[in-house]
Amino acid sequence: MSPGPADLLVVAGGTGGHVYPAIAVARAFTAMHPSARIRFVVDARPASREAVERAGFDLDVVPIRRGLQRGRSWASLRANARVGLDLMRSIVVSWRLLRSVRPRAVVGFGAYVSLPVIALARLRRVPVVVHEQNGRPGLANRIAVRLGARPAVSVPGTPLRGAIVTGNPVRPDIVAAARRPVVPPLVGVVGASLGAGVLNDATLALCDRWRGRDDVAVELVTGPAHYDSCAARYGAMRCDDDRLSVQIVAYEHDMARLYADATIMVTRGGGSVWELAAVGMPAIVVPWAGAAEDHQTANARACAEAGAAVHLPESECDGARLATELDALLADGDRLERMSLAMHSLARPDAARAVAHLLSQHGGFE
Repeated sequence: MSPGPADLLVVAGGTGGHVYPAIAVARAFTAMHPSARIRFVVDARPASREAVERAGFDLDVVPIRRGLQRGRSWASLRANARVGLDLMRSIVVSWRLLRSVRPRAVVGFGAYVSLPVIALARLRRVPVVVHEQNGRPGLANRIAVRLGARPAVSVPGTPLRGAIVTGNPVRPDIVAAARRPVVPPLVGVVGASLGAGVLNDATLALCDRWRGRDDVAVELVTGPAHYDSCAARYGAMRCDDDRLSVQIVAYEHDMARLYADATIMVTRGGGSVWELAAVGMPAIVVPWAGAAEDHQTANARACAEAGAAVHLPESECDGARLATELDALLADGDRLERMSLAMHSLARPDAARAVAHLLSQHGGFE
């Protein structure tokens, strides 16, 4: 059965760094236009679909699971051939979807899932807004802007023609999260929505070093694909006389709770940095070295230069280095407070509403 008409088509996928800002904007748009019919388009990754379904929006799936691999190995060439096939199938699916839904406007949040929908929407002369969360825009949004999409950006100076600085949308429950002192202090480790092997390995090594401590606790969010391995490794290394409190979970659905409880976070340098800013969370930021345009390193450096975070390169992230950095931070309450204030100064809590307002204007809803 074909989907029915919708006023606004929201295109997001890849990681939570794209999907959750999209959900925040959709909610802000609904608050402005309560009668507007909104439909999401997501990629084929289960995490994208689950996040949108939990938010209560209707959705369609296009058959893209990954972006292009940057490399010339045979493995990369084979992977990119599959991406090409997925892209061709996605063009067919997107064309049928646009004919059925007939949206008044489209808003995209980067990632390869957005390319076929936005290109075909522009071919049909549908107004398009794209949001770019990083100072170094990704390929999908650069192409979208060349096709006539209006860009909203998180960072001043982002090189997209005609960009409007809105900040990066953050879910309302995280904006509203109130940090509270927790005893013992809690270190939260989150390797983005899909997890990060480097952070998981370093955290397990950290727990080995800290096993005799009861003056600190750790929560490790491994990512669904890494959970079984991490849980088994931690179970094998644990001793009966360990005193360290450790919680290992595959996926944290209630990030607002974790942000409220954590004393400091160890995380990647993607969209999560804007959530850190929203709650004023001191952090150790370990950017993914393979990120497009190395945008995570740029985000990590910006946070570090503001005095809000420690920038720890991925190549230097192991249990020993993590222990050194965390011990220094946890022993200096004044520094943590300064970092919290600096991080909060980077926040734009009205970003979702600003993007929704731009979409209302550009899409002809006002």
